[in-house]
Amino acid sequence: MNNRIKLDREKETLLIPLYGKARESRKKTPVLYDHKALEIVEKIEYEFESLKIPVKTNTMMCLRAKLMDNFVKEFLKGNKESNKSCVILHLGCGLDSRCVRIDDPETDWYDLDYKKVIDIRRIFFPETDNYHLIPSSVTASEWIERIPAGEEHYLVVAEGLFMYLKEEEIKDLLFSIKKRLGQYTLIFDAYSVYTARKVKNHPSLKKTGAEIHWGIDHPEELTRWDPGIELMDEIFFTSNEEIDKLGSGTKLMYRIADLFPIARKAHRILIYKIK
Repeated sequence: MNNRIKLDREKETLLIPLYGKARESRKKTPVLYDHKALEIVEKIEYEFESLKIPVKTNTMMCLRAKLMDNFVKEFLKGNKESNKSCVILHLGCGLDSRCVRIDDPETDWYDLDYKKVIDIRRIFFPETDNYHLIPSSVTASEWIERIPAGEEHYLVVAEGLFMYLKEEEIKDLLFSIKKRLGQYTLIFDAYSVYTARKVKNHPSLKKTGAEIHWGIDHPEELTRWDPGIELMDEIFFTSNEEIDKLGSGTKLMYRIADLFPIARKAHRILIYKIK
């Protein structure tokens, strides 16, 4: 199968984490092993090396995915032990295979992205009774009606997404989901304001032409958007349970970065309860 993919601006960024996970998975001891990413890369005709992904960026992307996978697994495990139903909503899913890595066919799972992305995704991720694809921009409002209301627990995952949105778009999105679903848990990664300004010169972003719009310095800022937003956790890439699995040189680099607040908060994972 030869699929020459031509995606504009931020849509092309879906190839960066895809190739990054495939490249990491070829290592003897990867941070994240993703057999589906390897499969997809082999079946797409694209000059992936032209994305120019720096090694440290690749490690960070895979570390981010692994940490978010860990949280999703714990979320599902905790609610299953209590016999509570769960719905996972993955915003801006790209060609990520989290649904495969989590491997929980009983959970109702919704992957959402632009129609052009979903059309490609259907080649590799067929829908089932519990796995659903939604072709839409996240900032459109109509798609939310496709998510079933009245379930016990919802988890909204936004990986590598919110930095491309403007603050008002994020607010509108979170409140629209709340209006439809009631309370839910939200996990996403975020840049600091300084990083959001600086990262526009990153070689991969310059290649795709994508624009960064949003960064956040203090996670408590979201709690001021609405009294129903509660901060649950802030996970730093420089200090977490996966660091010890990295190579000695990379591990040392992360440990040193953790000593400096500007580096520690440059890019991290935030988790909120919204009710």
